[in-house]
Amino acid sequence: MTDKIVEHISDTFGLQSKVSNRLMRILIFFVLPVLMVYIVWASYMWATNSWGLFREYFYMTLTMVFGSFVAGASSEGGGAVAFPVMTLVFKILPSVARTFSLAIQSIGMTAATLWIIAKQIPIEKKYLKLAMVGGSFGIIFGSYFVAPYLAPAYSKMLFVSFWLSFGLALFAINHIRQRDTCNQLPSLDRKQRAELLAIGFIGGILSSILGSGIDICSFAFVTMKYNLSEKVATPTSVILMASNAIVGFLLHQFVLQDVQPEVYNYWLVSIPVVVLGAPLGALVINKLKRLHIAVFLYSIIIIQFIGAVVIIRPHGELLVFSLLTFIVGIVIFFFMSKRAKPPKLM
Repeated sequence: MTDKIVEHISDTFGLQSKVSNRLMRILIFFVLPVLMVYIVWASYMWATNSWGLFREYFYMTLTMVFGSFVAGASSEGGGAVAFPVMTLVFKILPSVARTFSLAIQSIGMTAATLWIIAKQIPIEKKYLKLAMVGGSFGIIFGSYFVAPYLAPAYSKMLFVSFWLSFGLALFAINHIRQRDTCNQLPSLDRKQRAELLAIGFIGGILSSILGSGIDICSFAFVTMKYNLSEKVATPTSVILMASNAIVGFLLHQFVLQDVQPEVYNYWLVSIPVVVLGAPLGALVINKLKRLHIAVFLYSIIIIQFIGAVVIIRPHGELLVFSLLTFIVGIVIFFFMSKRAKPPKLM
């Protein structure tokens, strides 16, 4: 489909002999949309004389320089950086951090998605489509029935404890068992498709609480159960998180209508860095080997966990909750990896 679009535009403007198909794809699917974002953003900033926002909220711009790179380079969305930094370091309300995370990922991870499409980076479409449907329902359900009732400290410790167990399990099967991987899921039966829908639904609920979650949730499932290569699962999870962020932000903007004024201010000072930062992450990660991607992911998970423990300092019931979450995660992920399907292509 995308190749036909490139051919049609090339023929229409007589560019086929002058510009290679590769450059045309990058121009059509990445450069032009990014330029349009910059033009619209800069026009609004000039019209409203909002440049002073950078002076007031420069810390969010700096945060999203790193956050956007992580978003494009790993199965952890930019919200996985924005949410803990905003709530734990800058003491911003969790609801504000969550909505901002969805808003900024709807820009940054969409830009990374456009880069993935332009460069024809391999993705796994079966898992993407199923998890995307489940995730759309999950983020809507979670926004109404889950997120409003969870204490922020428990939400964060749930997130970092569970994914610490995933990182440990992934390290074990990559470096101790030295698993074989595949670049494509096998043919899925009805039960397996239902599982991916359910994983997407659960991930959507996590996104409704933390501003991200469907990406790492689905990534964990397909790498553990199906031995899908991190090199394929990572860009697929980026596209998945982009779609979930768009659904979530539109839900808060037009249906729930609960987007706080400060979210727009944070958004405006972050847009110019994320539209390039996330694609840069996707570019860099595509050049790395599979195990290098895994090591990068371990590092992010460990840093997040240590940061949460240092800042939240869980004790009492919260400490017990975190420990139980970690143990349950270990059991789930190691059980999943033992039941992994042998890697094979269709």
